Amino acid sequence: FSHLLGASVGREGAALQMGGSVGEYMGAGFRLSKDDKKTMIMAGMSAAFSAVFGTPIAASVFSIEVVTVGLMHYEALLPSVIASFTARFVAAKLGANALSYELNVEPDFTPLGMLKVAGLSLLCGLISIVFCMAMHKGEEISKKGIPNDYIRSVIFGTSILVLSLIFNDQVYNGTGTEYIHLCLNGDTRSLGFLIKMVFTVLSILAGYKGGEIVPSFFMGASLGSLYGNLLGFSPELCAALGLSGMFCSVTNCPITSFLIFCELFGFDNAPYAMLTCALCYILSGYYGLYTGQDILYSKFRSSYINKKTK
Repeated sequence: FSHLLGASVGREGAALQMGGSVGEYMGAGFRLSKDDKKTMIMAGMSAAFSAVFGTPIAASVFSIEVVTVGLMHYEALLPSVIASFTARFVAAKLGANALSYELNVEPDFTPLGMLKVAGLSLLCGLISIVFCMAMHKGEEISKKGIPNDYIRSVIFGTSILVLSLIFNDQVYNGTGTEYIHLCLNGDTRSLGFLIKMVFTVLSILAGYKGGEIVPSFFMGASLGSLYGNLLGFSPELCAALGLSGMFCSVTNCPITSFLIFCELFGFDNAPYAMLTCALCYILSGYYGLYTGQDILYSKFRSSYINKKTK
């Protein structure tokens, strides 16, 4: 319903839930142990992520990295790899196209370039914290202030309609993939990432369920394009780095984020991508979109903390 009417949410939320539930159902059907059912759930999540985004390598790692920060569930790696590539093959046969972006940027790794990329990473980390706080605190405050789900849905849904009329541009509704393409061509210099954040938060508060990963792609690409244009430093590359960096910041998955960059944009600029993901992982602190995500080990020192994301 949310996607049919253009809510500002991603498809992966429903996909990951369906993939995980299919894995759990199959684990129960085969009467697997509790631990093996968890492996099946992770494999199902990888399959769904791969089918939606068309990034089977990143999808294979995502489910075993996202559950607990600081601990990789390697026992689920092989099942996730098999499920991920199988799902991508089936999805392709059924006509589901993979995300595809062309990045025509010559690699030029310099200390100054690394410094500029570090600045972009800092902004991605800060914006991601604002986004996560707006999502979680907004939901908490709105439920207390407007306890009735239907009234809350009408109020925030109407707000989205009003904003759509004000901006008179549909790129902020739906997934916004066309806008991402513009950013990756270096054609945008606007504050689209902030507007998209508002649309996405209002959609979630209104009860229009969906994923937040594609909106984070949108915000990261928009921020990167603006940053690159202002600094005169390859807006196309900055948009691609912003996309993967924002994803890393909101999911706390640096390895998956790096692999997403490489699968979508190639390995030519992998050093910049690795730096971006490493910095965004640190700079985003202990915030994240998934409140059930466990952070077992500190991001800043080798110590066991075992806390939930904020």
